[in-house]
Amino acid sequence: MLRINDLVFDAWGRRFFDHASVSLPNGAKVGLVGRNGAGKSTLFKIILGHLTPGDGEITMPRDARIGAVEQEHPATPVSLLDTVLEADERRARLMAELETAEPEHLGEIYHQLSAIDADRAPARAAEILAGLGFSNDDLARPMSEFSGGWRMRVAMAAALFAEPDLLLLDEPTNYLDLEGALWLEARLKKYPHTALIISHDRELLDHSVDAILHLTEARLELYTGNFTEFERLRGEKARLQEATRAKIEAKRAHMQSFVDRFRAKASKARQAQSRMKAIAKLQDIAPSIEEHVAPFLLPSPEKPLPPPLIRLEGAAVGYGGPPILKGMNLRLDLDDRIGLLGVNGAGKSTFARMIADDLKLSAGHIHRDRRMRVAWFHQHQIEAMDPEDTPLQIMRRALPEASEAQRRSRLAQFGMSHEKVETKVENLSGGERARLLLNMIAMNRPHLLILDEPTNHLDIDSRRALTEALNEYEGAVILITHDRSLMELAADRLWLVSDGHVKPFDGDMDDYAKFVLDRARQAARAAAKAPAKSAQPEAPTPPPAVAKPKPALAPLKRKLEAAEAVLARETKEMAEVDEALSDPKLYVRDPAKVAALNARRAKLADRLESAEAAWMALAEEYEAASGA
Repeated sequence: MLRINDLVFDAWGRRFFDHASVSLPNGAKVGLVGRNGAGKSTLFKIILGHLTPGDGEITMPRDARIGAVEQEHPATPVSLLDTVLEADERRARLMAELETAEPEHLGEIYHQLSAIDADRAPARAAEILAGLGFSNDDLARPMSEFSGGWRMRVAMAAALFAEPDLLLLDEPTNYLDLEGALWLEARLKKYPHTALIISHDRELLDHSVDAILHLTEARLELYTGNFTEFERLRGEKARLQEATRAKIEAKRAHMQSFVDRFRAKASKARQAQSRMKAIAKLQDIAPSIEEHVAPFLLPSPEKPLPPPLIRLEGAAVGYGGPPILKGMNLRLDLDDRIGLLGVNGAGKSTFARMIADDLKLSAGHIHRDRRMRVAWFHQHQIEAMDPEDTPLQIMRRALPEASEAQRRSRLAQFGMSHEKVETKVENLSGGERARLLLNMIAMNRPHLLILDEPTNHLDIDSRRALTEALNEYEGAVILITHDRSLMELAADRLWLVSDGHVKPFDGDMDDYAKFVLDRARQAARAAAKAPAKSAQPEAPTPPPAVAKPKPALAPLKRKLEAAEAVLARETKEMAEVDEALSDPKLYVRDPAKVAALNARRAKLADRLESAEAAWMALAEEYEAASGA
């Protein structure tokens, strides 16, 4: 499906691809992985034609359609459902042709719409939108009413609905909550075409892809299997490479020792020369280099506080109007690791703000130890960073009494290199900013860590390092994340935020995944019924005729004529297939063709049945209207 051959690309003073080559088979689901800054998003831009490589080529089948989620959908007055339906350009083109087509061409257009299952398009679009968290009431709302984050989901829904031959997704779960991520994971498994997905979400890479494309040292290497299998194979390859290198180096040292001993002796000079030539021919194998990942520093509180840290009694919280959350009766102890579950908008961040003492109760009571220190990380902190600041300036404000050497040493412990210490925030990557803030908020040894989507900008290795740091931290943790792997490894209790309440969830993450997918299927069925009225395309107004029907009957008559044309075409195709199958010689001469014809006949039978049902329903409706 996609072939990259000897790709070379240089930009911004570095080489991103150095004669990189790979071939992706048709229908493959491939996870593109590599360290932050390796060039994964750059590769997408090259594939899409936004960047021009210095050498090499990228080839795909002619007329192959590429789909990508590059930015949020514009805030237009078009409804949510129609916005997604427009993503299927072929269907949109045929629907537009209906508006101006001559009556004799209506049958052909309806036939093409039937071939691409256009009648189910609104239901399919609604199903995708439901999976991404939109309600039935949202379907008719204009795009201008949705925030940027929700419009990004719309862009993803449009890409999934269009089903391009090559689907490119760049960190798709960053736009989703855990529930949306679980739905997407299941959806990608059954995507009918090729998909290339940049992701640091280990669960998605383990459950939704069948190959891993590794970008490292400006090269591309394809591994069969999921991410766990990729890590195993890469580890074996590194061990084999190191063993081979050690063997060659030992052989080189042995021959060099002979040369050094006997090169000056006339009787051994010829053998020494021979060994020198052999040394020169020995293959150089570079040592396996482990990419270093700086740890996260989450120091535990010096002295534990008596339990509980927090106790809620009939608590309610909101923003001045009706409470967002109410009737909360919960307790948090020093050793609790709480994973907070719930869809976007349910109130998870509101709960975090309340616990962090950033939002006051509107009812009930909250009891907290006055000595308790709370560290709260959320995405708005990253967005609010002064782009002109540097990590060193931030550390100077945080540690005014420390020496310059101590500040630089602390930043080095955070994983900030010497060059990055004085780099402006606007020039730091999202992962570097997140790492800096995560370490900064924990410097005062908090009793409680509240982490709201801490992994959005972190690569897989950094996520692993954060998990290890959380498991070593001895305070309480409240975790909000779409990263299922982090939730499973760092949380030992789950609370569900739903319908204005926060209650313990009885089960583990596998139980919750099943709960979410069951709920998504129910929502999809409900959503599929909502746009049913728009599923049948309306035929255009025909040109004036001599015998013009009554105005009230005109739309019904046009629909009936179009249905008759579709029924006639399907009947004709069925007759042609039956005639071919009636030839007894065909069964001996070409059994494969017989099988293909039988398969085609089965599909035609379903289409003919639908066409007959549609025609009969319209005929009865027309007759009833005519007699009224």
